Amino acid sequence: MPDRLNNMLTSRIDTRCLLSLVLFFILFSTALARAEISEKQQQETYQQLESFAAILSILQEHYVEEIDTKAVIEGAINGLLLSLDPHSSYLKPEHYREFQEETSGAFTGIGIEITLKDGVLTVIAPIEDTPAAKAGIKANDRIIKINDEFTKGKSPFDAVKLLRGPKGSEVTISIFREGWQELKEFTLVRDIIPLQSVRSYVIRPGLGYLRITNFQRNTTKEAREHLARLRQAEPLQGLILDLRNNPGGLLDQAVNVADLFLAEGLIVYTRGRNQDLNLTYEAHRDEKTESFYPLVVLVNEGSASAAEIVAGAVQDHHRGVIVGTKTFGKGSVQTIIPLADGAGLRMTTARYYTPNGRSIQATGIIPDIVVEASNGGNGSTESGSDEVMREENLENHFFNQGEAEATPTPEVAAEIQERLDQDNQLQAAYNILKSLVLFASFEEEPGKPVSR
Repeated sequence: MPDRLNNMLTSRIDTRCLLSLVLFFILFSTALARAEISEKQQQETYQQLESFAAILSILQEHYVEEIDTKAVIEGAINGLLLSLDPHSSYLKPEHYREFQEETSGAFTGIGIEITLKDGVLTVIAPIEDTPAAKAGIKANDRIIKINDEFTKGKSPFDAVKLLRGPKGSEVTISIFREGWQELKEFTLVRDIIPLQSVRSYVIRPGLGYLRITNFQRNTTKEAREHLARLRQAEPLQGLILDLRNNPGGLLDQAVNVADLFLAEGLIVYTRGRNQDLNLTYEAHRDEKTESFYPLVVLVNEGSASAAEIVAGAVQDHHRGVIVGTKTFGKGSVQTIIPLADGAGLRMTTARYYTPNGRSIQATGIIPDIVVEASNGGNGSTESGSDEVMREENLENHFFNQGEAEATPTPEVAAEIQERLDQDNQLQAAYNILKSLVLFASFEEEPGKPVSR
């Protein structure tokens, strides 16, 4: 090799090595804090970084076209993180801002949480009442193309950038779902994804429904307010907590929501290589808003991460009954580290464990009572449209005294009944909750008739 090229490469290598090493120690001194790195590991790292700098310099000088050095380095960083696990990633400044918006401000998009599963961009869950949910996108759907651009090799944040855009604009995604023979295209109109993460309504006096769609900065505050509204007419006798298709969110909000339903004890604990990240979260023995009523928690394959923390804590403490299908199984904790240029490093730093020491990573939470979602949507166990024959259907049957004047009082309002009819998992949860409330009344006054 000519001396000129040798000298040029040596100069470039020295510069690149210095820059790479500085970047390396900035990242690791921030992220790992007091974690020890052996002298042997440091030496091996020096050698690898020298190789990287040498390759970059050769590419800059001799590649067939002029390369975008910044893009190449960002690609290398992304490749490094994606080789570790599907949840670690490099956030460009615009991606980091978008991440902050997701937890503290509204954003415009189609409303899905995505991850990499077996190297394929996969839906964790659609967010309720968003374009994706309304179009029928489901958990575990695989996104093969976005606007005819294949997603292979793209990180979740690369995909998010393609999925977002101005309100009212369209984006087409090609989906493959288990059981399908071919891809199906969905053309969605982007909309503002609402900040509100909690909804509720009274099923019938004393029985409430609380839905948490994801865990944002104000979720616990919103949950408290909704619980207070549910108690306005009369004290709660039972509650359905719906965490289906909840992709997770902020760990502290999951802990605080779980604390609303637990009197004391462990909620979740984390374990990582860095001892500073071994944290324990417990329920507080402060004065709760009311006595602990029967609780049913609804989950499905779209319930992930923070939602699994709440469900796992309720299940391990025998605080309530978990109903639905097995959850997603994301049992790791990611830490976001801001970088000097406005970018961010999203890094998996720990695993979390339920109070009984269970790691749900890749296994999920198994419901106490498994109820698959019905394709028919009404949850009916009666077959077809065959009418059921009862005494009241027989010609000339005897009337009960006063039957002619009596008008049956619906158990729930027509609007609520329609929701129950269209959602067999919710119907099952309601029936279980009624049973728990009834059993609780037996325990309070054993042997005494209960009015219904």
